[in-house]
Amino acid sequence: MKVWIPHEAGRALLGELPSGVRVEVVEDPARLPSPVADVRFWVPPFLAGPNATALLHELPNLRVVQLLSAGADAWAGRVPDGVTLCDARGVHDPSTAEWVVAAILSQLRAFPTLIRAQARREWAYDEVAPTDELAGKRVLIVGAGSIGAAVRARLAPFGVTFTLVARTARPAQEVHGVAELPALLPEADVVVLLVPLTEQTRGLVDEKFLAALKDGALLVNAARGPVARTEALVAELCTGRISAALDVTDPEPLPADHPLWTLPNVLLTPHVAGSVRGLLRRAYRLVGDQVRRFAAGEPLVNTVVDGY
Repeated sequence: MKVWIPHEAGRALLGELPSGVRVEVVEDPARLPSPVADVRFWVPPFLAGPNATALLHELPNLRVVQLLSAGADAWAGRVPDGVTLCDARGVHDPSTAEWVVAAILSQLRAFPTLIRAQARREWAYDEVAPTDELAGKRVLIVGAGSIGAAVRARLAPFGVTFTLVARTARPAQEVHGVAELPALLPEADVVVLLVPLTEQTRGLVDEKFLAALKDGALLVNAARGPVARTEALVAELCTGRISAALDVTDPEPLPADHPLWTLPNVLLTPHVAGSVRGLLRRAYRLVGDQVRRFAAGEPLVNTVVDGY
């Protein structure tokens, strides 16, 4: 059985594999391993583009696609029958949660404004002081999965209160359903988006969603760009009524002339929340475990289903 991975460093991170399992590293996503008929387990590159899915039909004996990303929106519905699609749920929890905390604190404490002032060599005390603070804030987390739990754990010491939302309510776990958002949004000081991109979540943040936010609310998108309708988001942000911290946009990359770049109430990062030095170590630990499960005929974890 051949396992195709995209990183030479990953070979040593997989751990001990069963006899009969061979690992081939092909870092160029446009080039296939040889012979392709031997590939049964494929690990596409992190954040592989739509062109990568075209290779699915070049691998006749493929049985497993193990993603290095937590999101599977580019792959769901495109994997042939008989092939199991797995995401990297859990791998990105620490890094994404850290980004969310950093983004919230940066916006509340006016760091973007202060950084611009530093570039101008201006002492901007009167421009920002007093800043806002995180203590006592009401945080609404939309997407009550493993990353949502990691965000909650890291924000808890700041003395905030939480409301969690998932596709369907889980009353025993104090998780609300997405249908309750209209009533929950006006109470939130900070709204964190962590949902996967599905047909149900595409455009979730629309004009009504944004209008329901209270004055001064902070919207944090660490999910996918199309979860928010960009025109509606720009229109609301242009009023200055709310602010945003965005690691993802639609389109992506964001064109140089896009208005989101210059809005003073927007913190923008280029889809880097999960891109940290520890990523490959955690990701290939998962890959190695999955290969061992597959070789032993055991059920795989993180199989992709419709939901969040």
